[in-house]
Amino acid sequence: MLTDRAKEIVSQTDEKMQEALNFLEEDLKTYRVGKANPAIFNGVTIDYYGTPTPLHQVASISAPDVKTLALQPWERNLIPKIEKAIMDANLGLTPQNNGEIIRCTVPALTEERRKDLIKKAKAAGENAKVVVRNARRDGIEALKKEAEGEVQKITDKNVKKVDEIVAAKEKEIMTV
Repeated sequence: MLTDRAKEIVSQTDEKMQEALNFLEEDLKTYRVGKANPAIFNGVTIDYYGTPTPLHQVASISAPDVKTLALQPWERNLIPKIEKAIMDANLGLTPQNNGEIIRCTVPALTEERRKDLIKKAKAAGENAKVVVRNARRDGIEALKKEAEGEVQKITDKNVKKVDEIVAAKEKEIMTV
């Protein structure tokens, strides 16, 4: 049966592992897999009046159909900066604008690109496994310390009882 502290340690370990899974899922959303997904722009930032700013904070991003992403900047003067940021992000997308909206057509993936994405996804999965295993190790260490403390308390209590029993027997033996 787990103590409250042990339950807390297990819960914290589970939270760390869930964070690793959530991070992996968010990271994998940014992979361009042949379908339009606004999350592909999650890592893209632009220079917004001297401050690096995530793209989704300066434009509305949508997927009007499965092959197109549309970005509507809050300010028209940002269009060139957004186009440059998309090109610099090396997402394999070519932005086109009509003066108000930037459209990016998502090209079909080549066999080589698919294999590269699979390798990248597996590597991200391995990194997540490392984080999960590290959380497990930390959790086990914390539980060992907790259990060690509990076992030491029990040991101390029983050693004290042994001393009391021996002292009582010693007193009995010495009594004439």
